[in-house]
Amino acid sequence: MEQASVQKLARVLRVMVIVVFVCNIIVLFFVPTLAGMLTENRWDGQAMERLMTGERVGFWLQFSVFSWSPVAWMFALAGGDSYWPVLTLFLLFCGICTAVILWQGRRVLDTVLKGNPFVMDNAKSLKRAAVCCFLISGAALARLVWGFAYYRSAAPLLTYNALFVPIFLMGGLLFMVMSALFRQAAGIKAENDLTI
Repeated sequence: MEQASVQKLARVLRVMVIVVFVCNIIVLFFVPTLAGMLTENRWDGQAMERLMTGERVGFWLQFSVFSWSPVAWMFALAGGDSYWPVLTLFLLFCGICTAVILWQGRRVLDTVLKGNPFVMDNAKSLKRAAVCCFLISGAALARLVWGFAYYRSAAPLLTYNALFVPIFLMGGLLFMVMSALFRQAAGIKAENDLTI
């Protein structure tokens, strides 16, 4: 009976992970646009209202495609604006790492649905998720240091980057512990299968 409830929960979680993964991939396309709007202070209530009502959707789509072009990056860097490219690269990097973490979570849930969660593949998946967490933490630390140089103040300590460093560091450590537990459980299971 308990196995069925665990698999029901895993099925629901798998659907949620896939939905969040797809949303993550879609949002990655719009990261340069949103970063550009945020850095230019063009994000106001009216812009949001126009976007939500479907007005100027063509404009937003064209702007999103243009923001991916090397021309947009050259204009930003030539104009001395390093904030937009740094923010865009940071968010893209974190978004890609998050997509990898979600994909590894989906892989673990697939083994739970099959009724065989204690396999070495799960240990490897959790280790990959840990590496991605450490990469996000390192990128946040690098952006925090860059923010100190850019603003010449301690203001970056009050941003989400300062929170990303310990949160993703702890997440990475937790994934490493879970990876070790799954590796040990898979070894014990393999041993028991050989003795029986």
